[in-house]
Amino acid sequence: MTNGDKKKAFIRATHNMQDAEKRWKERTKTGLTDEQLSQALRYELGIAGGSGSRDTLSIAYEGSGLKIWAGWKSINPYMEQPIFEGQQTINMARMVFGIIDPNDKQMTLF
Repeated sequence: MTNGDKKKAFIRATHNMQDAEKRWKERTKTGLTDEQLSQALRYELGIAGGSGSRDTLSIAYEGSGLKIWAGWKSINPYMEQPIFEGQQTINMARMVFGIIDPNDKQMTLF
């Protein structure tokens, strides 16, 4: 999987709840601590879910552990390693959505 594939999988997994895009835009405006971002991701990922079909990226995700799996073939979350988990998922959310940590004083220099 390419980095672009991973980014697409991340965006699909974090946009499965109604009005997710609107909530992510609001979160970008205010910034979130790691704990707040973790809670937001758990909400957006939900308990568990996934999707896939022929010729599309298959994904699975779960809020517990902030885990996201993806692949071009059918995936089995019980046997495969997630492409994002825990802090990796938080870091990806910061990169994809541009969410700063208001407690990170270094960010205020830019």
